[in-house]
Amino acid sequence: MTIFRKHSLKVSDKSRTRAAELTLKESIYPLCLVTILFFLWGFSYGLLDTLNKHFQNTLGITRARSSGLQAAYFGAYPLASLGHANWILRHYGYKPVFIWGLCLYGIGALIAWPCILYRSFGGFCAAIFVIGNGLGSLETAANPYITVCGPPRYAELRINISQAFNGIGTVVAPVLGSYVFFLKTADDTRALKNVQWVYLAIACFVFLLAVVFYFSPIPEITDADMAFQAEETHSNTDIKPFRKQYRLFHAAFAQFCYTGAQVAIAGYFINYVTETRPNTSSSLGAKFLAGAQGAFALGRFSGVAIMKFVRPRWVFLFYLAMCIVFIAPAITQRDNTGMAMLYITLFFESVCFPTIVALGMRGLGKYTKRGSGLIVGGVAGGACVPPLLGAAADAQNSTAIAMTVPMSFFVAAWSYALCVNFVPAYRDPADKFHVTKIGIEGARDEEIL
Repeated sequence: MTIFRKHSLKVSDKSRTRAAELTLKESIYPLCLVTILFFLWGFSYGLLDTLNKHFQNTLGITRARSSGLQAAYFGAYPLASLGHANWILRHYGYKPVFIWGLCLYGIGALIAWPCILYRSFGGFCAAIFVIGNGLGSLETAANPYITVCGPPRYAELRINISQAFNGIGTVVAPVLGSYVFFLKTADDTRALKNVQWVYLAIACFVFLLAVVFYFSPIPEITDADMAFQAEETHSNTDIKPFRKQYRLFHAAFAQFCYTGAQVAIAGYFINYVTETRPNTSSSLGAKFLAGAQGAFALGRFSGVAIMKFVRPRWVFLFYLAMCIVFIAPAITQRDNTGMAMLYITLFFESVCFPTIVALGMRGLGKYTKRGSGLIVGGVAGGACVPPLLGAAADAQNSTAIAMTVPMSFFVAAWSYALCVNFVPAYRDPADKFHVTKIGIEGARDEEIL
């Protein structure tokens, strides 16, 4: 039993652990381990987008009903980020949440196996809900952990690099869907049976990964660490009560709107290209989706490179503005032109989610864990906007026209990008963290980076 006592899962939030002062070199191992989680939920999300269209064809369900997959998946996020996962995070720490999320993910994958085998759409939605709780738990811990583990001035770069591996996962899933699951069987039921083995493999892998996390010595970051970090940068907005953290609430609103738009576009991408581009099958549409997700991943890597020289808040403002600019012509254009507009839109979507997380958490101090749960809870937009797009597409019999729905949510999210760049109460905490020397002085991180 000695080995289990050595790996305690509880750290007092009132004690300093020095984790908020880690140098870049000291933070590399825990960051690499946590980045694996980003790939996992990127893969799960990409696979969901591919299955959306194939469930429509195989089971004969409407576009609006197929959005039940996204509703189950993203609807679970606030239950995790504001409920059970956030409670574990505040009372025990980051590592227990990682283990809890991986176990839920594995259980959901095991439930999905027979549901796919017996073509039960309702059962599969229930499995996706359990998986969503697991992934919501992982995001509740992983996003803030990546943001605060290491020198604060590199927070946006760290989370965008980790999220780039999320983008790689969203590319791999539709590639598997188009070249392995649905290539020879088209939309036949046998294709869905191929997917069951993927979920079984996922279950085995995530249970093994949970064991790795249990025995890995990753540093715990407490509220006391974050309060110290905020105080040292003179951006400690945690002197106000939580109910007056208006920047945080605006960030959560922006996350809700942005994520809803992103998920809606990706979820109905295959519908869009099969309707607007002649002679395009669902299998070919899945290949195009893989290409679009590739543009998304490329956008994340390019965004990280630009953020090394340009303030992240400016990059965020420009990228989100370009999402609005390029989704608009996708509503009226058809064939390759319309699809190209969606490709460019996905490219510019890339940095928005992680940058909202990083900027929204600036200066929260002792409220960091609670606040990060609220921002991640904004992912619930992915459960609300796709059904709106699906209903609009059914009503107009056109997915292209229904793209007005995500465009309007992009515009709402842009309000936060404007504030964080032009309103001093938003801008100053972000800039103070960007120039701080915590984790830099006494180390040679500048040379390493």
